[in-house]
Amino acid sequence: MNPSTLKPSYSHPSVLLPSPSPLRTQRRRFRVSLPRCSSDTNTPSPSSPPQRPPKELTGIEILVDKLSSPARLATSAVIVAGAVAAGYGLGSRFGGSRNAALGGAVALGAAGGAAAYALNAAAPQVAAINLHNYVAGFDDPSILTKEDIEVIANKYGVSKQDEAFKAEICDIYSEFVSSVIPPGGEELKGDEVDRIVKFKNSLGLEDPDAAGVHMEIGRKLFRQRLEVGDREGDVEQRRAFQKLIYVSNIVFGDASSFLLPWKRVFKVTESQVEVAIRDNAQRLYASKLKSVGRDFDLGKLVTLRETQRLCRLSDELAENLFRGHVRKLVEENISVALGILKSRTRAVPGVSQVVEELEKVLAFNDLLISFKNHSDTDRLARGVGPVSLVGGEYDADRKMEDLKLLYRAYVSDALSSGRMEDNKFAALNQLKNIFGLGKREAEAILLDVTTKVYRKRLGQTVSSGELELADSKAAFLQNLCDELRFDPQKASELHEEIYRQKLQQCVADGELNDANVAALLKLRVMLCVPQQTVEAAHADICGNLFEKIVKDAIASGVDGYDDEVKKSVRKAAHGLRLTKETAMSIASKAVRKVFIIYIKRARSAKSNVESAKELKKLIAFNTLVVTELVKDIKGESPDVKTEEPVKEEIRETEEDDWESLQTLRKTNPNKELLKKMGKPGQTEITLKDDLPERDRTDLYKTYLTYCLTGDVTTIPFGVQITKKKDDSEYVFLNQLGGILGLTGKEIMDVHRGLAEQAFRQQAEVLLADGQLTKARVEQLGKIQKEIGLSQEYAQKIIKNITTTKMAAAIETAVTQGRLNVKQIRELKESNVDLDSMVSVSLRETLFKKAVGDIFSSGTGEFDEEEVYEKIPLDLNINKEKARGVVRELAQDRLSNSLIQAVALLRQRNQKGVVSSLNNLLACDKAVPSQTLSWEVSEELSDLYTIYLKSDPSPEKLNRLQYLLGINDSTAAALRDSGDRLLETADEEKFVF
Repeated sequence: MNPSTLKPSYSHPSVLLPSPSPLRTQRRRFRVSLPRCSSDTNTPSPSSPPQRPPKELTGIEILVDKLSSPARLATSAVIVAGAVAAGYGLGSRFGGSRNAALGGAVALGAAGGAAAYALNAAAPQVAAINLHNYVAGFDDPSILTKEDIEVIANKYGVSKQDEAFKAEICDIYSEFVSSVIPPGGEELKGDEVDRIVKFKNSLGLEDPDAAGVHMEIGRKLFRQRLEVGDREGDVEQRRAFQKLIYVSNIVFGDASSFLLPWKRVFKVTESQVEVAIRDNAQRLYASKLKSVGRDFDLGKLVTLRETQRLCRLSDELAENLFRGHVRKLVEENISVALGILKSRTRAVPGVSQVVEELEKVLAFNDLLISFKNHSDTDRLARGVGPVSLVGGEYDADRKMEDLKLLYRAYVSDALSSGRMEDNKFAALNQLKNIFGLGKREAEAILLDVTTKVYRKRLGQTVSSGELELADSKAAFLQNLCDELRFDPQKASELHEEIYRQKLQQCVADGELNDANVAALLKLRVMLCVPQQTVEAAHADICGNLFEKIVKDAIASGVDGYDDEVKKSVRKAAHGLRLTKETAMSIASKAVRKVFIIYIKRARSAKSNVESAKELKKLIAFNTLVVTELVKDIKGESPDVKTEEPVKEEIRETEEDDWESLQTLRKTNPNKELLKKMGKPGQTEITLKDDLPERDRTDLYKTYLTYCLTGDVTTIPFGVQITKKKDDSEYVFLNQLGGILGLTGKEIMDVHRGLAEQAFRQQAEVLLADGQLTKARVEQLGKIQKEIGLSQEYAQKIIKNITTTKMAAAIETAVTQGRLNVKQIRELKESNVDLDSMVSVSLRETLFKKAVGDIFSSGTGEFDEEEVYEKIPLDLNINKEKARGVVRELAQDRLSNSLIQAVALLRQRNQKGVVSSLNNLLACDKAVPSQTLSWEVSEELSDLYTIYLKSDPSPEKLNRLQYLLGINDSTAAALRDSGDRLLETADEEKFVF
């Protein structure tokens, strides 16, 4: 239906219409329009819809309009009666008979009836036109009531269910709905549903009829959307269609699911309908939220809750919208505060303005929290609770720094009075939660600001003497921490920092005088700095200065460590008030770094000789520089002698090895050599904790080898000359052991290992065949004395060599099958340790071979004690495992022995048959068997006869009879006719 302007008809007075109320004395044109595409520039705006002329009455409609319902009925009766009478008169006049008169009456009566019917049939259309013109006279059609419509219907005697009248009511409802629902580009205002429901009730329109009107409006919108050519227009028509769906579903409530078949008619999915309802509900609820400011009260929250329900918005979406609205309100305050804080032209009062804005945020947050804790929260808007910036403008990493600036400003203001009040501290926690700051971030800002304030107040109390006059410094400082809510542990760290700064100022000239010491002691007492903290600070600060002096002294090298350097070291060690332990620890760290450099050079050398030369430089550095450095640090006189604990330790451990090992004995020089070599080096600073034991012993062994071989020099033509060895190298070796931090046992193990290596090399040459003769023993003893190896270790080496050689020979014999159990017993009786020479697997193989020999010996004997006890004991194998081997082997050999006996029988080898049957009996004795089966029973009888002839023992013969399944009668017959059977068997030709 196209929109039109409705106006009353002026050609027909409205005296026949129901009288309007006093409010309706001034009639206006009612203009309505359908939603349309905003891109259509020729279409007027909703505020100025196109005007439509009122509907005019034509023909008989004019007469019907002038007659009331009773008058129309009377007139109809008159017309019918007059027509009958006129027909009767005309028939009588022209026909001249009664029948003609009756015919004329019937004819004109029918015509009159048709006229009367036409008059009454036009009544619904006339009523509809009058209703149209009546409604067109109102500016607001919502003032139309059900009574007004009933007056018009009663006036013309029509029913509201008449098609024409009902169609007009639907048209009026359609125009009203189309005018109420805003076009696609406009948002819903929220009163559309109430207005439509009220107007529908005013019209008295039933829900099915009204739903049909809504569906028809949807069809028009859908057609317009298809006709729109541009994308923008399509979007607006789609939004208008979505708004229609949303409003219609609320108007009809639960009945909308069957009254409004959107999915069937328009081929839309259920999710699309849900999206239309959800999006419009969100926009409508959001528009209501825009009118709500920071002045939340209980009534507004209740109203918002009711609005949410009317909008059919879910709790989750309503909560998100409410939180987003609250977040935007808070973001406005934050933006203002940031603008003030970042303003370059801001004055000092600007900070207070920033705090005021943040106080507004906190007050707003407290208000929302109070509503969240309300007893009847179900009546309040969803989402009421603490403020959060998550998901908003300031929920980004680049904005987090701005929030930290605001938080810092608030902390500074909270501590501006020199103390932290309880309410301010609680506000800081709330502000941290609002800003979304992490615990560490907030604590870092609070700690930074509080530290500055604490340092400032601490300086004031020290300057005024208040802290010095306090009876308890610890209680005074604790009270100061409590006022600022400052962590006492952090305060202690700050005290340590202050003490360290003061110490650095005091040692700026390189030493601590008495005045400096007194000032430091006073500061330490006032700040309650622990002794261990003081010592650590002195070790760090003074230690760094001392370390620099030590490094300079070390860097001077062997030739540069003169009296001036000694003086500087002694001055620093005493002037910096370091304990000897601390000074030695610092010096040890620096010296060991130089030691490591020498060690790296020695390791990277191309030969052992070059490596030994680098180690000799290390020894010289230790003797000439490090030893003097240690004396200067300790303040010892040059006459103090250095003990040699390594030698004493060696002598106390094993005196015999000390005297026997020639290389070890040379490391303890005599008095003449000591006088020639000078004073020994220090042994307090060592590499014991810097290098693993293996590396230290390898370095010692390298230099020991150099002491044994001497220095090799290559001259032209490739000739090598070995310089004469000097016992002084062993003194250096002793000093190297001290530098490397080797214990007496470790040094002795190196010397002994080298001696064993030399002895082993020569012994392996002499004992290449594994035979130890008397001449060889004497020769080995001579070598032992030359090397200085003790008798115990020499015997171990000799035994190891001979045992290894013998073990190889025994293992080869076992593998090749040249060694039996009897020979194994003989070797054990000769005290040969077969367990270490022959592996378990080979010993098990040897046992299996011995058992196999028993089962194939042809004697028919099986000694259980020998097999199960003695042989496993001799071979040192598991007895249970041995029993399993015997059982498995016996079961396998049992059937094979029978097959072999039959084969030998067929070959006429009687001796082999007897031997195979004995093997069968031996297997049966190891593992008793049931009667054996064979296809040719005559062959079993022949086996029994041949075995009977070998004169066996009765036990064996009876057991064989059982195993072959021969009964007693058959056995007796075979014994009686044994010779004849044998002769017959010899003459037989066996067919295979």
